[in-house]
Amino acid sequence: MKKLLPIIIISFLLLGACKKEEGALQAEAGEEYSGGATTVFNSSRNAFGFQTSGLSSMDELAFFTGNSFFNQSWVSSPASTTARDGLGPLFNAVACSSCHFKDGRGRSPAFSGELGHGLLLRLSVPGASAGAKNWPEPSYGGQLQDQGINNVAAEGKISISYDYIQGQYPDGSSYELRKPTYGVQELAYGPLAADVEISPRVANQLVGMGLIEAIPEQSILALEDPQDIDGNGVSGRANWIPSANGQLLGRYGWKANAATLREQITAAFQGDMGISSSLFPEQNCSPGQTDCQQAPNGNNAQGYELDDQTLDRVELYLQALAVPARRDWKDQRVLKGKKLFLEMGCGDCHRPSFETGVHALAPLSNQKIYPYSDFLLHDMGAGLADNRPDYLANGQEWRTQPLWGLGLISTVNEHSELLHDGRARNIEEAILWHGGEAEAAKDAFMALSAEERSQVLEFLNSL
Repeated sequence: MKKLLPIIIISFLLLGACKKEEGALQAEAGEEYSGGATTVFNSSRNAFGFQTSGLSSMDELAFFTGNSFFNQSWVSSPASTTARDGLGPLFNAVACSSCHFKDGRGRSPAFSGELGHGLLLRLSVPGASAGAKNWPEPSYGGQLQDQGINNVAAEGKISISYDYIQGQYPDGSSYELRKPTYGVQELAYGPLAADVEISPRVANQLVGMGLIEAIPEQSILALEDPQDIDGNGVSGRANWIPSANGQLLGRYGWKANAATLREQITAAFQGDMGISSSLFPEQNCSPGQTDCQQAPNGNNAQGYELDDQTLDRVELYLQALAVPARRDWKDQRVLKGKKLFLEMGCGDCHRPSFETGVHALAPLSNQKIYPYSDFLLHDMGAGLADNRPDYLANGQEWRTQPLWGLGLISTVNEHSELLHDGRARNIEEAILWHGGEAEAAKDAFMALSAEERSQVLEFLNSL
């Protein structure tokens, strides 16, 4: 009997361990690889700035060349540095990295009139012709430029004020949300139109842009449900962008208002820095801005300021920025948070995974990726509305924001502001701003215990 006792005790302990293991949640195999085989395992301040693995030697060279142009400061013309002159005449930033510091996310201004923080204001007035839902604001165009080169007056300065909203969870815990009101002061070219539409937009982190490009169109369209046929309260739909080759699926931007990465890049060069290109050859001067129209340009032999070879390299650089790997993906609290996230219905819009198709950069092809987005438009309710349409998107619709890299924003950019205008100071506040099609998911989050809410936030911080 004495010899049997240790065996019985060991057997009992092993049986208990098996039962404990059976009750544990299991991570999905490979889910730590947010960008598939292109994933980079780095969680430092430079986590958003690494190239995908597997690039050819030529593509690696183009990546680093593109990186240098992404970070360089442009100067006004004429200048001895002809490869990077042509800034402005009106602009918001002198370099791409001014808004996307360390390839990361911008923020709202810390005070009215602060420059170079990564937030801009879209301007428009309601359109009156068939197919035009809005037009550029007559005096200031489609975007407020708050800086100008010598002898060209900046259009104005961004003003911001906040109202603070107090709330309470069903369990009695309190929270506070801040609601921003944006405006423009020190206008240089007359008053804004009485019916002006102002939409603030924060610059996003840039990881995974090429992988988004590699998702087959049919994979995104298969998730559309504009009539909510499945009855889950979610009715995502695509934004379609006119082009010379017909309608293209919108994939990029806060309202999915850019169909291709190249379009997104060149629109930012023109709107944010006043740099013309083959896609956007005009200077960003409105009809009444005489000083802007008469200012010197940095046109090269191709007739614009950003030559196609440089554009190619910047495009490859952004295509090849790798997505950081998940952290703590096997942790039981993180896995419980993931389970709650999916049970609340958050995954109906923030779809966990896709399979990429064939891409010109071979490493991006045929990868299982975890962007946590469906890349479709969703009505997010009146609380988040900018009341400004953008192609097919109405004033309450926004593209589902990809969540990969979410937990590293505070590390890379030393802030945790989220949503299209940075109003949310952390992930919890971003959830509490959800409305419209996401109202039920938000209510489910609020109904959780404090411990369960903490688990959901730990999961989201692991992405």
